[in-house]
Amino acid sequence: MKHIRYIKNTFYCEDVLLTELAEEYGTPLYVYSKHEILDSFRSIREALGGGENLVCYALKANSNPSILKMLVDEGAGADVVSAGELFLALRAGFAPEKIAFAGVGKREDEIEYALEQNICFFNAESTAELQLLSLSAVRANKRTNVSIRVNPDIDAQSHPYITTGLNSSKFGVEAAKALDVFRFAASLPNLDIIGVHTHIGSQIIKQEPFVATALFVAELVATLRTAGIKISHIDFGGGFGVKYLNAVTHEGLPKEDPQHEFIPSPAQIVSAVLPTLQQTGCSLWLEPGRSIVAEAGLLLTKVLFRKENGSKKFLVVDAAMNDLIRPALYQAHHQIVPANIDTYEHERVDVVGPVCETGDFLAKDRLLTKSRQGDVLAILTAGAYGFVNTSNYNARLRPAEVLVNGDRVRLIRSRQTFEDLL
Repeated sequence: MKHIRYIKNTFYCEDVLLTELAEEYGTPLYVYSKHEILDSFRSIREALGGGENLVCYALKANSNPSILKMLVDEGAGADVVSAGELFLALRAGFAPEKIAFAGVGKREDEIEYALEQNICFFNAESTAELQLLSLSAVRANKRTNVSIRVNPDIDAQSHPYITTGLNSSKFGVEAAKALDVFRFAASLPNLDIIGVHTHIGSQIIKQEPFVATALFVAELVATLRTAGIKISHIDFGGGFGVKYLNAVTHEGLPKEDPQHEFIPSPAQIVSAVLPTLQQTGCSLWLEPGRSIVAEAGLLLTKVLFRKENGSKKFLVVDAAMNDLIRPALYQAHHQIVPANIDTYEHERVDVVGPVCETGDFLAKDRLLTKSRQGDVLAILTAGAYGFVNTSNYNARLRPAEVLVNGDRVRLIRSRQTFEDLL
């Protein structure tokens, strides 16, 4: 991360001290770096190249309207998975011809809404959905472009909850049945079947699964064309991994798993698969989300209490699983660092929140810089799947969000009030 870093022993987001943000806006608080987001997006766009190729931001990662507007201004497209996300994309200014609607369970009213908005693509995932798409298009007296998501049965080597390209996954159609599904789709009225869609998972930190998927897609496109199905578009998905360990380094911080220092960048992955995909002559869309916003965001929290139960040490903080559910949901690792480093002493602790669940933790058995009651901590790489997964469990208020641009700070979502709970 270039724009979120320590200057000496003090932690900054761009040119703003994080302790000052905690004092002004309170905690828990989501903080985003504008320039970190823009740098991440631009690096992928430049690797992909121009023409009909397009980077479509996946709204599911972070759908704050101010962040969406930034990406609209950069010329991004949008990948949406619900009518709500489509509404947010349109409201932010994404052009309908740059929007793809994915998702395994689209309702009829969602399909009708998307047809009304004249979006560019539906990424269909089953024969039943194709039938509903066709019926809805006929009723609306419209034709619509369709890509079919094919499951290549490639192991993304990621967490099971976010691996989506295996035959055991609920997503897509089986590779062995793909040709039959495409032929069936081509027989349906008012559908133009012109694309292949794949998405093998999320937080993939190796290049090989993407390369294997690109070879699979290129071969599938050739097979479909031989069968008379005119494929002109590939949606290659996203899933590029980011740094959750050693996101920032400092001589006063414990060193985490060094293997995660060698994660290929999204631009490197795109460069590796592009020659294979370009040979198809298809337009190419990518749908990254995490790799654009994750490293640009952090969650500030304050230490409420220090506590010991037997041999266990706990830091009780004011952020909880309702503010950041990833650790509780699938033991996801987020680096946790102090906003000010005033000691090089380390200790092994559990970082837990106030929610009345044993599963309410942000780190378990983690070696951290020693903290005191009242210290501000930063939970890193929280820009993706952070705020979008917040809840009001235990009637806790959702946190505020701020965007930092150089030395300027803008509140882009107010903290909830008690009245918002009604």
